[in-house]
Amino acid sequence: MSKSPTLSATDRTKLETLIGHVFADKDRLDRALTHASARIQKGGGNYERLEFLGDRVLGLCVAEMLFRTFGAAAEGELSVRLNQLVSADTCAEVADELGLHLFIRTGADVKKLTGKRMMNVRADVVESLIAAIYLDAGLETARRFILKYWEKRAVRADGARRDAKTELQEWSHAKFGVTPNYRVEERSGPDHDPRFTVTVEVAGVKPETGVERSKRAAEQVAATKMLEREGIWQKSSAGN
Repeated sequence: MSKSPTLSATDRTKLETLIGHVFADKDRLDRALTHASARIQKGGGNYERLEFLGDRVLGLCVAEMLFRTFGAAAEGELSVRLNQLVSADTCAEVADELGLHLFIRTGADVKKLTGKRMMNVRADVVESLIAAIYLDAGLETARRFILKYWEKRAVRADGARRDAKTELQEWSHAKFGVTPNYRVEERSGPDHDPRFTVTVEVAGVKPETGVERSKRAAEQVAATKMLEREGIWQKSSAGN
């Protein structure tokens, strides 16, 4: 990451080529890539306000894309897919695909960040960049950019189930604003071949129970049964 709070003309051209849009307002592009920790020249700014707007533009365009692409999906499934696609993990993936780390402007303290905190910075910059495109050229241009990087991820996510507990948690947060609660009802069988009975509860829906040889596996079974019963997942022929 560069120390300068503004992009060089060469870097702007490189980034505009990657984005597929030439900015009329170059200062807006600079602002979209500037973290609050960077030294900002008078009249400049950071990406925080743009991030706020970009999050909403991304959510709208991805929701519209999912509504159109998965015509038979229930509201709960669409919510789970939306949460996955607009998550910090996915936004950071897009940032890495674009190589945005080469252009983000930060202070020295932020350059030392690693792990999840640095992932959040990369994700925030993607959202601020979306807002900058939207303000510079309108919703259609922003939508084209979003579809280029998110549509393939939406299709790929359809190819395999995710972790059942993760998916149930995202669905329950989106639908009811609560976290699933898992409770061990019984442990039976000998030590070498135990059986755990676990119940999962989500306020607002009927609980489900899973039985397996470990507590975590029983939790996964219970979560899967609830996802299938609520129409978030289709029942597989193998019962998985």
